[in-house]
Amino acid sequence: MQDSGQIIRVIIVSFLIALFLGPVVIPMLKRLKVGQSIREEGPKSHYSKSGTPTMGGIIIVLAVIIAIATSGYYTQEIWAVLFFIIGFGFIGFLDDYIKVVLKRNLGLRAYQKILGQVIFAVLLAIYGSKYSVHGTKLLIPFANAFIDLGVLYIPFVVFVILGTVNAVNLTDGLDGLNTGVTLIVMATFSLVTNSLRDTNAIFQGVAIISAVAGACLGFLRHNANPAKVFMGDTGSLALGGAVSAVAVVSNMVLLIPIIGGIYFAEALSVIIQVLHYKRTKRRIFKMAPLHHHFEMCGWKETKVVGVFWIVTVVLAFLGIYSI
Repeated sequence: MQDSGQIIRVIIVSFLIALFLGPVVIPMLKRLKVGQSIREEGPKSHYSKSGTPTMGGIIIVLAVIIAIATSGYYTQEIWAVLFFIIGFGFIGFLDDYIKVVLKRNLGLRAYQKILGQVIFAVLLAIYGSKYSVHGTKLLIPFANAFIDLGVLYIPFVVFVILGTVNAVNLTDGLDGLNTGVTLIVMATFSLVTNSLRDTNAIFQGVAIISAVAGACLGFLRHNANPAKVFMGDTGSLALGGAVSAVAVVSNMVLLIPIIGGIYFAEALSVIIQVLHYKRTKRRIFKMAPLHHHFEMCGWKETKVVGVFWIVTVVLAFLGIYSI
């Protein structure tokens, strides 16, 4: 098990870097005029956010990179997770850059974005099948057992990765929502992986998990309501990559729907809304993703965020109990 004192130092370093990068990066983003465009059909309370700098996910990614580079932890698992954080974050960066810097509203074309995600998802699944602690076996929550997927491992894991990355992206819609939820999710992964004493290789990834959690905590200072900066796809795809990579490397892919239940609910609300509307021309939710539905029901943004954080904490305890 990695020394808890060293892990705490990684958290503190990434937290401080994210905290102090804000006053440096945010003015730069303002000078580049990379302001967020607000959906006209969205909640009216969001109109005042128009022009708020986006692409703030750069702060999170840089904080994680610097924290790991100075941590002294240089294991294969850490470099693998970091690679996929940067990889998925780069796709988001390209999308953000095209939309807000080059002023091309659609950003990356849908097929380009999906192709990039598929490439990294396949690479991550292959890595998991060959180098994760239990290979093609996945830990089954509540059963204290593993299931070996064999040849089905790669297609199944690719499907989960793509779903997770895009679900995390959908969760980024309110000030501090995605940042706080992912902070709790990563903290939970850190606790769970560091408690599995029989699989020492998993523990070598705790530093990167802790670095992401610390970066989220520091970024929350800039992203909490009222947000001074949004993470954009740069941040949300990077965080989606982090959650996915940690789950794959630790063979806990099946834990994502539990501790990441908010991600799952957000994505499911969009799927249900689209399918139901195509069939009936009626909407089940006042607006999707789910967090906007509650806003349209009259909840204040801070209340929605607070409730979703609390739900994530409850799900985190459930996830810990299931292992």
